[in-house]
This record gives sequence, structure tokens and C-alpha cells, in this order.
Amino acid sequence: MADDILLTPSGKKKIEDELVRLRSTEMPALSERIRVARELGDLSENFDYQDAKRQQGFIAGKIADLQATLDRARIVDEVAPGTEVAGMGSTITVRDLDYGDEFSYTLVGAYEADPANDCISASSPVGKALMGRKVGETIQVDTPAGKAAYQIIAVA
Repeated sequence: MADDILLTPSGKKKIEDELVRLRSTEMPALSERIRVARELGDLSENFDYQDAKRQQGFIAGKIADLQATLDRARIVDEVAPGTEVAGMGSTITVRDLDYGDEFSYTLVGAYEADPANDCISASSPVGKALMGRKVGETIQVDTPAGKAAYQIIAVA
């Protein structure tokens, strides 16, 4: 299905844990804050009440978004450790053939992507080029800075 959101099992667990936290901790705390603020009287000038209601709406929206993500999720098995072929959950170390730099990426679903922590989407240009590749192979990728060539030096 085109609307599927690819998630690794660990990505699904993170979303489920966040939903539990929001539903069991954040929402009850906000409900209590609203209850206490109501007891203070005039709600039109009660900043704490207005702020808590705004936060409650934000958290409710976040819960709905996370639940919708889970409803559309397709869980993709992570590759087994020791597998030599790059796949979901693999950490691939590459060498930039133009500059000699080495860096590692972990392939994850688009929802789990976190480039600042070297987790890239398997559907990104680099991710697509790495999927199914083995150590020693060279890939060419169109990047915003132009074509890049990488050699795969490790798959974990």
C-alpha cells in the first residue's frame, strides 16, 4: 500500500512507548492542572487554565498523529546481525571516494529517520542506493551537492 509507513520493530516500540507516556502521564497531569485552574474562578483571565487547555489540545493532536502512524505502519524486519547484505536496521560504513572520509549510516523507515544521529531513511537517495548492497560494492548517488560515489566497507 502506498500509504504505508515503514517501521522497524524498534521504531514501532518507540511510538507505542510514547503513546503510553502521553496517555498515562501527560494527559492526566494536564487534566489535573485544568481542574485546579477552574477552581480559581474567572477562566477568561486565567492564564494557567488557557495554557493547560492549549497544551492539552497539542498533546491530543500528538496522540492522534502517533496512533495514525501505527495504524498505517508496516513493520519491516531488521536484517539479522552478521548478514552481509544491507537492509533495514543495518549499519553501513562507507568511504567517500572523492574525499576519503568514512562514515556510518543506519537504515531505518522514513518516520524513524534522524540524520543528526546517522539514521537515514531506506527510501532516501542514499538509503535506496545502499539497500541490498554488499561490502566492497561502489554506489553512485545524486545528492543536493551533486553526484557522490561511496564504497561500502562494512555492513553490521
